[in-house]
Amino acid sequence: MAAGMPTAGPSRLRPPKKSKKGPLPLKPGKAKKLSEKQRKEALQREALDYVPPEDLKTFAQLPISDATKRGLKKAFFVDMTEIQTQSLPVSLKGKDVLGAARTGSGKTLSFLVPVLEILYRQKWGATDGLGALIISPTRELAIQIFEVLRSIGGYHSFSAGLVIGGKNLKDERDRLAKMNILVATPGRLLQHMDQTVGFEADNLQILVLDEADRILDMGFSRTLSALLSHLPKSRQTLLFSATQTGSVSDLARLSLNDPVHIGIQEAGGDGATPGTAIPPTLEQHYMTCALDQKLSVLWGFIKTHLQSKVLVFLSSCKQVRFVFETFCRMHPGVPLLHLHGKLKQTARLAMYTKFTTAKHAVLFATDVAARGLDFPAVDWVLQVDAPEDADTYVHRVGRTARYQSKGKALLMLVPSEEEGMLAALAGKGITVEKIKAKMSKVQSIETQLQNLAFQDPEIKYLGQRAFVSYMRSIHLHKDKAIFKLAELPAERFAESLGLPGAPKIKFLSKELAKQKKNKSRAVEEAQAQVLKEKADAEDSGSEDSGDDGEVHESSEEEAEDAKPAKAGVRTKYDRMFERKNQNVLSAHYAKLLDAGDDDPDGEDDFITLKRADHDLAGMDLPDEAADVSKRKQRMGKAKRTMLEGGLGHKIIFDEEGNPHELYEMEEAGRWMEQKGGLRGVTQAGLKFAEGEMGKMRVANVLDKEEAKEKKREKKRKRKEREKAAGGDVGGPMVVGADEEDDGYVSPEFDLPSDSGSDDEETLAPPPAKRSKTAHASSKPGRTAVEDDEELALQLLRQGR
Repeated sequence: MAAGMPTAGPSRLRPPKKSKKGPLPLKPGKAKKLSEKQRKEALQREALDYVPPEDLKTFAQLPISDATKRGLKKAFFVDMTEIQTQSLPVSLKGKDVLGAARTGSGKTLSFLVPVLEILYRQKWGATDGLGALIISPTRELAIQIFEVLRSIGGYHSFSAGLVIGGKNLKDERDRLAKMNILVATPGRLLQHMDQTVGFEADNLQILVLDEADRILDMGFSRTLSALLSHLPKSRQTLLFSATQTGSVSDLARLSLNDPVHIGIQEAGGDGATPGTAIPPTLEQHYMTCALDQKLSVLWGFIKTHLQSKVLVFLSSCKQVRFVFETFCRMHPGVPLLHLHGKLKQTARLAMYTKFTTAKHAVLFATDVAARGLDFPAVDWVLQVDAPEDADTYVHRVGRTARYQSKGKALLMLVPSEEEGMLAALAGKGITVEKIKAKMSKVQSIETQLQNLAFQDPEIKYLGQRAFVSYMRSIHLHKDKAIFKLAELPAERFAESLGLPGAPKIKFLSKELAKQKKNKSRAVEEAQAQVLKEKADAEDSGSEDSGDDGEVHESSEEEAEDAKPAKAGVRTKYDRMFERKNQNVLSAHYAKLLDAGDDDPDGEDDFITLKRADHDLAGMDLPDEAADVSKRKQRMGKAKRTMLEGGLGHKIIFDEEGNPHELYEMEEAGRWMEQKGGLRGVTQAGLKFAEGEMGKMRVANVLDKEEAKEKKREKKRKRKEREKAAGGDVGGPMVVGADEEDDGYVSPEFDLPSDSGSDDEETLAPPPAKRSKTAHASSKPGRTAVEDDEELALQLLRQGR
């Protein structure tokens, strides 16, 4: 709570106090604190003795604090829903509650109001630690609960936190110990309980499990059991869900202590089916549609509902992404969004916020958006892929027709799913009306998807993943009476996604093989009977014609043709051409393979590629090394040699005949000892560097003089060739005129000549030998490097 303004100081006209020993009056702050304590105790007694009146309708009639009432009024929550009217008087008394209500009926306030009130009456403070824990199955639902908590709890002094996956774990860890109310998803909460030092829930007062059935369905049963083992048993537990399943009942027996069951059983007269959580304002329809026509029907629906807010459910993340990417490139004329579990947390939150605030949009989503999320003003809920059970159907359609608004729902079923799904819904008391799509509004988009897959390999890859994920979801469904994998047209479904062929899937091949194995052999026996009758007829015909041998031979050939062909030797090219779905041209390769069967005579083989099936039966192939080339054999031999003893290495011998490696490091200690320690090593290094630099200077001078000499030689040859071409027959003999130019271009081509004209230059005699006493005549005070430079210059001058 915000701190109050400081009070003014004592007035000058007030007489001073006579004595400090007398009793002083109570300070205003203490009197206020005492009255606050009295109000909390009175509120506690009022809540325990509260008997709800028959006309209970508003939050103001409940025994709750003024801070909660002000927060509810500020958030425009005035009247209560039916689930709130039934559950709040019970939960405010501190009892455990097992609540079941239809979607959109206000279950969130049914547990947030008790959370605030229980902690307020317990005088919970910042130093008391975690007092309330709210567990949600999905991140979006946790964010929604946290936002509602902030809107109604602004006048309380509690600290609240949100712990979900996808956020920075370190930042959560630093603030976790200061939280009084925590909204979390199961996985991240258990991670903090196991890893975060100082995070304890020993003083927990109230535990809330929202959408408990979904928490269990998502595979969090073990996680939830581990979480409950960390929590104290002396706590209040509130468990809410739109559907009550056997697993929820088992969880209630484990975690709730003598709970009060709160449920809505509406009569059929108000439009709702007894015993279900379907709102009465919801219109439910279903239609049968072939699997390869679903996307076309969906596209036609979107094009005819551009001014509506539509939520489309698909069975997997891959399908959501494929449909979203392809439909975005086809520009339907309405904003498209997508929401699934593979998105990053920031992207999920952005998509959730956009669809919440949009007036007209289409959201493609998985079942991550099926539980608890409050999307305002959703007009249609489309279930392109059938839900896994009736409970999932209830939660999906619950995203529309929330509270008192209206909504429509459409379920698309393939013919093999119709009977089983309708029976499952009827078992829950749900009746769905059948409708038919207007074929005039349905536009086939198969060609457009094929073009997109041909132009963009990423779209083709997404289509392959979507196909595999849908088939896997059907394969993994437990209810085989509804989801029948063998009856789905896999090839046509792949073509409807724009793919040239169905990707090979192991479980699909096994399913088809199993179906073929369990198939009746009546067809095979009928074919054998037909062949036998045909052979008998030909035998009888041969007896009449008197040509028995030829007919008998023909029947043997037909019998051989009827037998399955033996598997021959398959090359890598056979496997390459048999692969499908590698790229969009695989169908073209299949045509190339089948080209030779239609025209055996080869008359119409113009620009047609045919593959010859070479007979390898008569060839003698080695038994094991048939497919191993000589190059691979050499590589294998080299690898074996390296593994056994390694490759050879070069060894050199010194003057004493001792062997050494080519590059062998001398021992540092012995070498330093020979050089006279560190100082000697330093001096030797400087001396070596000085000598190398002198060599480089001499080499530089020699290279420059050599370049100049070559340049002069080239110029002399050029002038001689020019004189010879000019007809100067009586001129001097050209030396080297018949030699070709070597093409050498000197890097020092811009250096000026040292003296005179190059035309008067003659061939220089060979340089004299170097005198042995050259260094002896060196001047005192000069270094060896300077002597070397001077010697090089002398040699050059002698060479000239």
